Amino acid sequence: MSTILAIETSTELASAALLHQGKLLSRQSAGAQTHSDAILPMIQQLLAEAGLALAQCDALAFGVGPGSFTGVRTACGVVQGLAFGIDRPVVPVVTLEAAAQACRVHDAQATEVLAILDARMGEVYWARYRARSGGWDVLAEPVLSAAADVNTQGRPYACGNGLSAYAGHFTPDFCASQFAAAYAQCMPHAQHVATLGQHHLDQGRGVSAQEAQPFYLRNKVALTTAERELRDAAKGAA
Repeated sequence: MSTILAIETSTELASAALLHQGKLLSRQSAGAQTHSDAILPMIQQLLAEAGLALAQCDALAFGVGPGSFTGVRTACGVVQGLAFGIDRPVVPVVTLEAAAQACRVHDAQATEVLAILDARMGEVYWARYRARSGGWDVLAEPVLSAAADVNTQGRPYACGNGLSAYAGHFTPDFCASQFAAAYAQCMPHAQHVATLGQHHLDQGRGVSAQEAQPFYLRNKVALTTAERELRDAAKGAA
């Protein structure tokens, strides 16, 4: 197996992982404001624990998005810098796919997964996947929408903090009728980015450091005051 160094900073949890000789080592740090400060020390700790130099990694994987605008840019920038230095490929992993992988690890029966992540501003990122050997087939491409517009047909398994962020829509009764099971705690993590990074690398899906780019579904990162007032009024009316 390849040695894969992976980072994931698209949510409030920053994480790093090292897949080496079939074993996963990982570190994590909570708090979105600390991601840029925390990620490099975590990488250094992982390499030291494994007794490896960065140049002994075969590829660097990262959570490409969608997610926090700053977090996704942080992950991309870090892996680009490291990959340039050691001339290694970069493997982008969609954060929603990493969430689906987390769900599958949590529940082995979760072979068709709807990943739903909080996008703030009253919306969610979501995509739907079906498990196959080593990876996932995309049944519904990642999109940005209101929680009410998520397609739940067919009672898939569901995961991600969008379930809890919009609990008014994804109520326990709703989840029981729409999903085979729902796991709000199953979120993207560098461990899952590393595992999927290995699969994607084997499939020839690595790119050069220059080609690595964040995956955004939204260019706008905040509501205007007027838009917030309209949103709050709509919530009050509901």
